[in-house]
Amino acid sequence: MNPVLEIRNLSIGYRNGVGVTNVLDGVNLTLYEGELVSLLGANGTGKSTLLRTVAGLQPPLGGDVLVKGVALQKYANKQLSRLISIVSTERVNAGGLTVRELVSLGRQPYTGFLGRLGSWDKEIVEDSMDAVGISHKAERFVAELSDGERQKVMISKALAQESPIIILDEPTAFLDAANRVEILQLLHNLSRNKNKSVLLSSHDISQSLALSDRLWLMSGGVVDAITPEDAVLQGRMSGLFNSGKVEFDTFSGEFVYQQDNNGADVSVCGTDMLRHWCCNALRRNGFNVVNDSAICVRIKSPSDIELMVAGEHICFKSVSELTEYLIDANNKGRLWK
Repeated sequence: MNPVLEIRNLSIGYRNGVGVTNVLDGVNLTLYEGELVSLLGANGTGKSTLLRTVAGLQPPLGGDVLVKGVALQKYANKQLSRLISIVSTERVNAGGLTVRELVSLGRQPYTGFLGRLGSWDKEIVEDSMDAVGISHKAERFVAELSDGERQKVMISKALAQESPIIILDEPTAFLDAANRVEILQLLHNLSRNKNKSVLLSSHDISQSLALSDRLWLMSGGVVDAITPEDAVLQGRMSGLFNSGKVEFDTFSGEFVYQQDNNGADVSVCGTDMLRHWCCNALRRNGFNVVNDSAICVRIKSPSDIELMVAGEHICFKSVSELTEYLIDANNKGRLWK
C-alpha cells in the first residue's frame, strides 16, 4: 500500500497568549491510498483537533505531517486544497445556492480568479454528483434538502476537488439511522471505486467496525492504528470509553450498559438471530442469561416459544408474552436462581 498521509511524532494542541494547551504527544500514524479509516474515541480526547491539524487548518505544536511525502507547511493553500478535501461537522448553510452551484465550488482550486468553469470542470461536477447519487437534485436549492441529502452534496463537493484525501469530522452526526448507514457505505465505496483515502471521526461504532479498513483508536492520550477485527478480538474496544457500567459486547459490536441483573438464571436455545433477541429482552428485564439453567427457553420461531421449568412446559406466542410471565413469576418467587 502507498502512504498518502504520514504523521510523525506529532504533538497537537493550542497556543494562546498565556501559553500552550497540549492535547496529544508523539502521534505516529499513516493513511494509505484507497483505504477508509475511522477515528474513534470519547468526547474531549482530541479527535477534532487531530483532524484539523492533519488537514492543515491549525498548526501542530511539534512533529510533522507529510502529504505525498512533503511536509504540510511547504504547500501553498491552493496546492493543499488539491490534495485534501474537508467535510466539517457543521450544518450546511448554503443560502440560495443550488446543489450544482455548491458542488461547483469544489473546483475553486483549479479555476481562475473569476471562478469560471470550463467544460472539463462542468463534467467533473456532473460526475461528482452522479457518484453520490444526488444528480436528480442538481437544480434544487440546498436549503430545501434533508440532512442526509445535504451531506451527500458536501461529499460531492469534496469529490469535485479531485483530491486523493478526504477528511470528514463526524459526517453522520445529524443523520438518522438509515442515512448514517448510507453515508458510511458511500464513503466506503468511494475509497474502493475512486481510490480515495478517507479519514473520518465517528461515534457510530457498529458501522465503523463493519466498513473501515482500519481504526485509529484514541484513548488515554495515545492513538493506535488497528484493523476492526483485531480491535474487537484483542479486547481493544473495551478501553475506548471510561465508564464502569458501559462495556463492549464482542458479539453485537456495540457498547452496552451492564444491568444489575437480580433475576433468575435462564438459558436460551434457538437459532442465532432468535436467541439474540430473546436474550436481549431477558437481560433488559433483569434476568441472567447463562449456558445451563433449570429454567430453559426454547425459541423455535417468533411465535413458537417454549419455557421449561420445574417439569412444566409452557408455550408462548411472542417474546413479550414470555418476558411478562417470567417477570410476574420472578416477582412472586415462583422462579429460582
